[in-house]
Amino acid sequence: MKAVNAIEKKIFTLPHLLAQLASWRVTDKTVAFTNGCFDILHEGHISSLSQAAAEADFLVVGVNSDSSTKRLKGPDRPVNNEHSRALLLASLAIVDAVVIFEEDTPLQLIKAIQPDVLVKGGDYTIEQIVGSKEVIANGGRVVINPIVEGFSTTGIIRQIKASFS
Repeated sequence: MKAVNAIEKKIFTLPHLLAQLASWRVTDKTVAFTNGCFDILHEGHISSLSQAAAEADFLVVGVNSDSSTKRLKGPDRPVNNEHSRALLLASLAIVDAVVIFEEDTPLQLIKAIQPDVLVKGGDYTIEQIVGSKEVIANGGRVVINPIVEGFSTTGIIRQIKASFS
């Protein structure tokens, strides 16, 4: 079955996401949250998202807006606009909800969502992960997934630019 009409419905505003979360939680389902720019989707992202999805019944992905991506990554980013990035993530079977946020960090989003599991990929410590204190204080847990070496949006952009030089 192809649920192509369901893809756009997985992109939420925060108020609509909070209503959806409430309905999931009524049935005692757990929610994992992860976030990022996801500018050019690659194998590393898929690995990280797959691991995040395995941590709970539902996976919510916070996507940095165009303006916050530009502030974090520089004037040439994002390559793909926020709607395109959200649409690609929403098309993945492992992602249940996508929400775009304007801030440079997802702290306010995490406080609003109150995920059962906060998942981040990389070589962070729990203390370095934005929202970890809040999630743990709410009785949740924080999971750090290893990054897949050799895959990064910056590396892909560098490789594309080098092929045109």
